[in-house]
Amino acid sequence: MRGREWVDEAVRVIEAENNRSADTHLHRLPLPGHWGVQLYLKDESTHRTGSLKHRLARSLFLYGLVNGWITESTPIVEASSGSTAVSEAYYAQLLGLDFTAVMARGTSAEKIALIERFGGRCLLVKDASEVYARAEAVAADSGGHYMDQFTYAERATDWRGNNNIAESLLGQLAREPHPVPEWIVAGAGTGGTSATIGRYLRYHRLPTRLAVADPEGSAFAPAWDAWRSGKGAAAAAAATGRASRIEGIGRPRMEPSFIPSVIDEMRTVPDGASVAAMNHLARFAHLEAGPSTGTNLWLAWQLAAEMVATGRTGSIVTLLCDGAERYRGTHRDPAWLAGQGIDPAPYDGMIDRFLESGRWNLTPLGA
Repeated sequence: MRGREWVDEAVRVIEAENNRSADTHLHRLPLPGHWGVQLYLKDESTHRTGSLKHRLARSLFLYGLVNGWITESTPIVEASSGSTAVSEAYYAQLLGLDFTAVMARGTSAEKIALIERFGGRCLLVKDASEVYARAEAVAADSGGHYMDQFTYAERATDWRGNNNIAESLLGQLAREPHPVPEWIVAGAGTGGTSATIGRYLRYHRLPTRLAVADPEGSAFAPAWDAWRSGKGAAAAAAATGRASRIEGIGRPRMEPSFIPSVIDEMRTVPDGASVAAMNHLARFAHLEAGPSTGTNLWLAWQLAAEMVATGRTGSIVTLLCDGAERYRGTHRDPAWLAGQGIDPAPYDGMIDRFLESGRWNLTPLGA
């Protein structure tokens, strides 16, 4: 089977895989009833490849297939911090294609093992800023296709609907007390998820606002600030940062798929707070998640506190991006955290105190 016939079959295989998959769960966290505020977690860890990036990988493969970039003999190459590469390795294996992930050396061993389990090969580079050029070079040398998630994430996903993440979570809210949420909270790695959600809300004329939580040092929050202050697209595009210590979100540079104009609110979350919120979720709701989920939750809790303080009722939805098992040797390991200079201790207890008092104290313990 070759040419268009192979592409037709590849699209069918991916669509059939999606058709066999149930939707991801929407968990409701137990908040005090008199607040009139509900907080939900869209659990993307229940995908076959264990993360939010399963949706992106499916979209990127379909995009490459229908554009004629991927054929029956095309090696697939990606620059990734881990989860996208895990999901792309799965789809490459599904189609019988070779897959190489170019990643920073600090990527968790658990994610590397998952990529290899799905038949992928991992090429580790010392500096995270090298992954783009190295991936492009590997694709060129092998005659392969560089998936380039950071460019194509925002255009490969259908933001109008087609069971994208926004349509999915809003459908699941239909019988809840506040079916149209006040806020949807997401992180940004490529920017594709926030672009899809923001565009969907505007296309369907929904009053829901989109908030993006950014880890410390990332270029995205300064880019959004530049756009919001009227400095223009060029100033936003010139924003720079450093490599994120929260895997999967935050970038040292502005990415083409990050669209600041669809975001209503953006705040920087300290890395220690991300880990503290991740740990709190495990104790509070018995949901084991990774650190990017903690980043999302820290902002979601702040927004809930602001709603309580102003007497506003409604719902907030955020994303459980992946499970904790991928971070046993990193963000779940106190020794690793200490080596990275990430200290969750000052932020421990802040969410519990909010749940008890209804007031958010922005001052970490010991500060």
